[in-house]
Amino acid sequence: MEAIQFNFSYPRYGLGLALGKLSPTVYWSGITCTQYKEIPEPELPNDEWVLIKTRLGGICGTDMSAVKLTASTYSTPLVTFPFVLGHENIGRIERVGGKVEGWQVGDRVVVEPMLWCKPRGIQELCPYCAKGEINRCINITGGNISPGIQTGLCRDTGGSWAPYFLAHQEQLYRVPETISDENGMMIEPFVIALHAALENFPQENEKVLIIGAGSIGLCLVAALAALNCHAEIIVLARYGFQAEAAKKLGASRVIQGGRYYEQIVEITGAQLKRPLMGKPMVIGGVDCVFECVGNKSSLDDAIRFADNGGKVVFVGEPGVVKNLDWTPIFTQDLEVKPAYLYNHVEEYKDQHWKTFDLAIHLMETGNADLSWMVTHKYRLEDYKQAFSVLGKKKQEGAIKVAFDFLE
Repeated sequence: MEAIQFNFSYPRYGLGLALGKLSPTVYWSGITCTQYKEIPEPELPNDEWVLIKTRLGGICGTDMSAVKLTASTYSTPLVTFPFVLGHENIGRIERVGGKVEGWQVGDRVVVEPMLWCKPRGIQELCPYCAKGEINRCINITGGNISPGIQTGLCRDTGGSWAPYFLAHQEQLYRVPETISDENGMMIEPFVIALHAALENFPQENEKVLIIGAGSIGLCLVAALAALNCHAEIIVLARYGFQAEAAKKLGASRVIQGGRYYEQIVEITGAQLKRPLMGKPMVIGGVDCVFECVGNKSSLDDAIRFADNGGKVVFVGEPGVVKNLDWTPIFTQDLEVKPAYLYNHVEEYKDQHWKTFDLAIHLMETGNADLSWMVTHKYRLEDYKQAFSVLGKKKQEGAIKVAFDFLE
């Protein structure tokens, strides 16, 4: 089968870093680590696994950071090369292992990508997985499959940038036929946003700022709306189409364009002070900032926009950030924390939920429709066009781009 595979080697990595500065198309030309190639169909590791026939495979920002060689190398001991990229997914079960219970060929599913203790065949769960905190699993290099944080970063499982990939029965969630394929594929990014929102749910009288109106930032707006949040939700968007999308999803206010520091100050009633050099200082500000971009500029803004004693939540993966001034964290006594992926112990309406179950519930009950956010779909062989569109979001109006495997 044809797949998009990431295969690290020092020569390819170095060549990509050198030539990628000339043109981003180098990263998907086949001469660096990302390659479109023929590979064997994956084999079930044991009888507890199933083979998934991919319907849609989403392109995530973290996937593109791997393609563009900008991802931190910190996590490389936790993955195995070569791996097929892609963790956002929806598909149907094509083959079922002999010990799989409750699932059959043809079932429509979304796969929770995390490769925690149970998918790895580890019977004595680590302390975190035993509590349902699978996002903190310490056994992601152990068990009976190769190291890998999640589907799409593990040599043995494959990923959704291929017509077939593998999943353990513990990773499967049934998708009702009332949920469209596009909504089904958006479950995984929506779940990331739900986890961030539930872990840091705003109070009714608070002001919340979401920095970034890409797919994760917009999913966060949708999550807060679906969870019936009554705080004032301010979104900082880069492009006009993103601003319109944020309004559609329920943002209270949207800031787009220049002079955004002045606009934040006007909305919050804060004071704006200008140091001798660098960005302005905001005294007062919002109660909570959800940072959904992960680059230096947005991280720098996030810690400046929070009120004294406020909270900054990193939802976008920050990676390597050079020369970031952490002084606002200290002088404003900020709480800074990540919202990493998802788990099995979310609390909502006095019940405990797995985050994926809650996302499916909210979609099925009509509280969340994200299907329209899948703005572009391409056949896998048209991957170069798909990647190029992501580099021209403003011109193309791209929110979520996906690979389409419909026959």
